[in-house]
Amino acid sequence: MGKESKSRGFFGWFLVLVILALVVGAVVYIIKKKLDHGNDNKPTPVPGPPGAIDHKYAYALEIAMQFFDVQKSGRLVDNKISWRGDSALTDGSEAKLDLSKGMYDAGDHVKFGFPMAFTATVLSWAILEYRDQMEAVNQLEPAQQSLKWITDFLLNAHPSPNVLYIQVGDPVTDHKCWDRPEDMTEKRPLTQVNASIPGTEVAAETAAAMASASLVFKTADSTYSSTLLTHAKQLFTFADNNRGSYSEKIPEVATYYNSTGYGDELLWAASWLYHATADQSYLEYVTGENGKEFAQWGSPTWFSWDNKLAGAQVLLSRLSFFGASGNSVIENYRKSAENVMCGLLPESPTATSSRTESGLIWVSEWNSLQHPVASAFLAALYGDYMLTTQTAKLTCGDHSFEPSDLRKFAKLQADYVLGSNPLKMSFLVGYGDKYPQYVHHRGASIPVNATTGCTDGFQWLNSTKPNPNVAVGALVGGPFLNETFVDSRNNTMQTEPTTYNSAVIVGLLSSLVTTSSAVKSFG
Repeated sequence: MGKESKSRGFFGWFLVLVILALVVGAVVYIIKKKLDHGNDNKPTPVPGPPGAIDHKYAYALEIAMQFFDVQKSGRLVDNKISWRGDSALTDGSEAKLDLSKGMYDAGDHVKFGFPMAFTATVLSWAILEYRDQMEAVNQLEPAQQSLKWITDFLLNAHPSPNVLYIQVGDPVTDHKCWDRPEDMTEKRPLTQVNASIPGTEVAAETAAAMASASLVFKTADSTYSSTLLTHAKQLFTFADNNRGSYSEKIPEVATYYNSTGYGDELLWAASWLYHATADQSYLEYVTGENGKEFAQWGSPTWFSWDNKLAGAQVLLSRLSFFGASGNSVIENYRKSAENVMCGLLPESPTATSSRTESGLIWVSEWNSLQHPVASAFLAALYGDYMLTTQTAKLTCGDHSFEPSDLRKFAKLQADYVLGSNPLKMSFLVGYGDKYPQYVHHRGASIPVNATTGCTDGFQWLNSTKPNPNVAVGALVGGPFLNETFVDSRNNTMQTEPTTYNSAVIVGLLSSLVTTSSAVKSFG
């Protein structure tokens, strides 16, 4: 009887202990789940100063930066390209201006102000966001020097508040020649916009270039920075008060750089002027009636030399991320930027179908690499804004994504350009073992010691031999949708490089050279 009672007592205590253990386990499990759920809303810790260098991207950045030197016009200083020399020294003389600087647009010798200004704006943006990363791989100074080469030209091209010279050279005449820039003899007429012949988009883009560049040089050269900002303000006022598309007012420009509208440039320029000045009138500009008219909130667009809306949306989303807004309209820009990001991420329910089988964003057969590289640059930026502000998730429909997903997408596009593609070929000239040899570029195609006039140089365009000079850093047009590429000088849509392509690839590679986070202020 006594033994049986003790046995039941022992069993009872054992049962109590088991139940207690189960309860404690359940409590621990619930707490852990809550902690894990909380951690789901916390991204990877924000990296500090640049960490370990990714040498692949660092080397690619060094290569890409050199194409700006290839494209320079004027009296070259500390020339690093052996086959280039002084050129176009009298540009602007008919207006008693020095327009010798600036950069040739592509493989020809015209200076188109609209894409050149966009090049400067994007290069400024890259420097402002990724200064530390550039400096870590010794590319900050080259970037600043190339930017100043353009802004020096833009300043001289704006001799009075309502006059802006937007083009040097006649494309029709220029394209009848195939010669080195050092040997040009054809006339170089000037094209301007003014109060009677407005060009809102090119004036506003130039304002954006100068405003953004004023931030780049604010500390190193405050006088130059102030000069840029003064011109930026004047140009924005000119652009806004004298509305009209330069493609309509000067129809001949539409053949080469046709504008599809100027509303995006006005918002883009005002956004940069707000960042440069903190003047509330510019913020009111993008959040008031002009925002309603031009912003196209909720309708994703492709970032390019022609359309700046996606860029403006990402730039203005900074104000939301870094707590300086409190403006509900700014949230519309951020939401629109999120829509852009959701369209880029391949696993998103709203992912664009505009891509190749290998995952490259593909929008246009002409200069196809502009859109994927520009898109990847924006994705890298947006991901870094999220990372820096500890924003854990980006919601796309019923899916959510992390900053690392945006960086993964950016790397996919960059890696494709650098050779991870079906052709196993780099589209960045001078990078890797295999890259285009027949780049559509006059200076690269003609031997330095060749004597050619305007037309007899066409023998070099049609030559079956590879270019004798390497257009180092050139980002060529890129592949077709079926991921084929015809390496031929006469295949302009695929083998011609542009300076604005260089700006977006420099921005993208700068974001990838090392651990990345965003600066909280450009000031």
